[in-house]
Amino acid sequence: MRAFLNYAAESEGQMPQLPRTKAPRRPKTLPRPVAPQEALALADDASEAASEPWIGARDLAILLLLYGAGLRIAEAMSLTGAVRPIGDVLRVIGKRSKTRIVPIIPTVRDAIEDYVRQCPWRIERDGPLFVGARGGPLNPDVVRRAVAAARKRLGLPETLTPHALRHSFATHLLARGADLRSLQELLGHASLSSTQIYTAVDAAHLLDAYRHAHPRA
Repeated sequence: MRAFLNYAAESEGQMPQLPRTKAPRRPKTLPRPVAPQEALALADDASEAASEPWIGARDLAILLLLYGAGLRIAEAMSLTGAVRPIGDVLRVIGKRSKTRIVPIIPTVRDAIEDYVRQCPWRIERDGPLFVGARGGPLNPDVVRRAVAAARKRLGLPETLTPHALRHSFATHLLARGADLRSLQELLGHASLSSTQIYTAVDAAHLLDAYRHAHPRA
């Protein structure tokens, strides 16, 4: 409404008269995680549908990294060849240039190394770890489109985006007993309040299972 009034006033060459009212606050929406088998099926499908084997290996490595280590897609794209050889942990630079250390499980590490072996382009220490079809920095929209196509083929919900894999990482860890402080460090949240939303996600999943399973729910 404010944008429209600004536009209308500018069209008439007048000063806008904006109402002194506050916009309604949008309720916080909960992240929608997916089941572990759905996350893995998505990664496998995107890999198999790629135009070339090395691109499939790249997409598989990226999606496993998002789900297996809880990275944002921008964080994965910012990794350079200097992170190799991949060890048990990975140093990640997140929002506001905040650095954190995340554990890397063998499945994710092997997927990254397999991609590097197949990649026809040389991965330089100061260059991007994940490259595009022509060897330049990979555009994250390429990954988003691959995910969108894979979820459509698999009949998965539209809420399953690359960022939803990060939400799934957090929710599944919390369900397995991870404490909020540790989860905060793994996700790189500046405040604990950002991490606490996942307690509601886990409770929502429990309630959903209860409603579907209990005969009198």
